[in-house]
Amino acid sequence: MNLNNADFFGQLHIDIARNSTDDFNLFHDSRKWQNIHGNPFNGPITLGFQLESLIEGKIADYRRQHGEEKLIAEQKLNFSNYQFSFANAIKPNQAIEVDIKESVFKQEPSLSLSNRVIVKADGKLALTGYKRETAEPLFLGEPDLSRVGELKIQPDRCFLSNGYFLKRKFMMTSNAKNFLCASLRDQTQYFDELQDKVIFPEMFPCALLSSALLEKALKWLHDFERNPMVYTSHKICIDRGCLAQLRSNDAVHILIKPAEECVAHDFGDLTATPLEYACYGLVNNTNAILFRASISLVPLESIRKAMA
Repeated sequence: MNLNNADFFGQLHIDIARNSTDDFNLFHDSRKWQNIHGNPFNGPITLGFQLESLIEGKIADYRRQHGEEKLIAEQKLNFSNYQFSFANAIKPNQAIEVDIKESVFKQEPSLSLSNRVIVKADGKLALTGYKRETAEPLFLGEPDLSRVGELKIQPDRCFLSNGYFLKRKFMMTSNAKNFLCASLRDQTQYFDELQDKVIFPEMFPCALLSSALLEKALKWLHDFERNPMVYTSHKICIDRGCLAQLRSNDAVHILIKPAEECVAHDFGDLTATPLEYACYGLVNNTNAILFRASISLVPLESIRKAMA
């Protein structure tokens, strides 16, 4: 392993990431991780979205170095699609290597520019997946959100008539800056008050999903110590055109509902099988879809059995 090319998340980075996204998951807490029943990680672990933000930055650097931003603009590949599977947790101060494979541009069956991504921590596989730029969203298609109504007048943390849980978050430049720093990225590429530059990074609004999922679980009186669940995969699609219009204090209405193909149970069921959530981030008065995400979780108990 070449440590010269490795990155490191310290506990301070983890704390900044979870504070900037309101993520109160016990797995990331330097004191409360011990309260998790049967926690096999023997310490706090990094946030999944924090790692994905680091990957976002690495791929952005790769695009600039290889002159691919022009291709993306010319072909109108306005959707960023991330598809990642988590193989192992990353702990503070582990050496992280992000390997981005050579870009592949395809015209059939539809236009796409893609890169395979492999992440290792202390030489062991931690994450695998892809980043794809496309002209249409790859995940969740066009959902029927006709019944969501005027979301800005709905109470925060409520269940809508169509079954979605609503969590309202706000785009704050200070939180986005901190999230970038926590992800080992240069905030000046995105924010500069003297130049009136405000560019929210792709993964920041998506990272607010963790907080929304946790608050949804609280509504069901979930016991986070007795029955924790962990991410197994993320499929995320961001509309860059919509993202470019975001400004500080803009509201993002996050909608969450178990995917239709899931077994009929919810986060917190002690007999829970793997669970997948369909999630959307809506903005503006038109309910434009900023991001789509398919988030998969499993009970920690199944991870423990696999590790054993």
